[in-house]
Amino acid sequence: MAGKRAPWWAHLMLYAGGLTLVVAGGTAAVAQYGIYTANNAIEQENILGDHQAELDVEDLQGPLNILVLGVDKQGGTTRSDTMIIVHVNSDLSKASMISLPRDLWVEIPDCGPTMNSPCEFKLNHAASIDDDWEVTRPNVVNTIYDLTGVDFHLGATVDFNGFLDLVDLVGEIELCPWHDITSIHGEKKLYPEGCAYYDKTDSLDLIRQRYGWGWDSDWEEGRGGDYGRQAMQQQAIRSLIRELKSDGYHKDPAKLTEILNGFGGSLTIDKPDDLTITDLVVNLRDISPDEIAAIQVPSTPEQIQWGGEPLSIVRVHEGEQQAAADALWEALKNDALDQWMVEHPEWVKSGGDKAPTAPGGDASGGADDTAAEGGG
Repeated sequence: MAGKRAPWWAHLMLYAGGLTLVVAGGTAAVAQYGIYTANNAIEQENILGDHQAELDVEDLQGPLNILVLGVDKQGGTTRSDTMIIVHVNSDLSKASMISLPRDLWVEIPDCGPTMNSPCEFKLNHAASIDDDWEVTRPNVVNTIYDLTGVDFHLGATVDFNGFLDLVDLVGEIELCPWHDITSIHGEKKLYPEGCAYYDKTDSLDLIRQRYGWGWDSDWEEGRGGDYGRQAMQQQAIRSLIRELKSDGYHKDPAKLTEILNGFGGSLTIDKPDDLTITDLVVNLRDISPDEIAAIQVPSTPEQIQWGGEPLSIVRVHEGEQQAAADALWEALKNDALDQWMVEHPEWVKSGGDKAPTAPGGDASGGADDTAAEGGG
């Protein structure tokens, strides 16, 4: 296997509105860096529990379904507010990612001490029932399984704050907001419309924004609210990959060491013990990050009354949306996403890096979520 040519990256993938995590690699560089070190640079964790599908490590083939959870580590707590399903087709040549909106209205098996269980609430609530990640993690996975019926071959968790530390390796990355947006954090910084280069601090602040994407044009173009945040996160990952590649991190073993060490505790993976990171690098060699299809769960945002207060949610509505969503989950299990995308093009989003400039609109957005659901 070490004799095969592979590009400098292998997809473990993340996103968040759609977010793609890329682990730098490359067969030649990994060989020089040290296969043992590369294979042990990423911590392993039991993420999937009872919902891990069987995988033939000796003859690795697709289709593969990968669950990626973006986590936020603060103090002694770990919670997930970004959830993505990455699907790799049967010949391991093409990948698609389905972002699960954090505000998606779902059935949750364990709703925590403040609500009766099971309950219907936002998907994000499944990750907020306890400060103990060992409690919330299986609840998130069980909730996603109940929604989709999909078992996963691989799982990963990513602390996006830690991942963006890699921006320090390249200095700045390019981000392109499609209209002016003012941060809701800290000093309320204004990020102007158009493309510019941002350092780690500003990059992280900009891609965390949700409530600024509330113009009429945002909703009309499918980037309103949390969907806008997801689009900016996709830009950040692709821009970081581009900068790393232009700086030669895919060829220089010493620089590769920096990348693998840069992940630190920000990335964990759930995989069979006898499947190595270098195996993944080689077997996913034909996937191009620029050709990853981004799929939106068939759904629309709306406001409901909850406890006498307005609450912004995303719902899969009965009828055409429910039928399209059900077909999406079946397509994941049957490796039929290409056909699904042909039949449902309205839910397939552009993979381009730069969002088109939106026409002027007013700042009429939905009401903020409750504080308990987390900001940013």
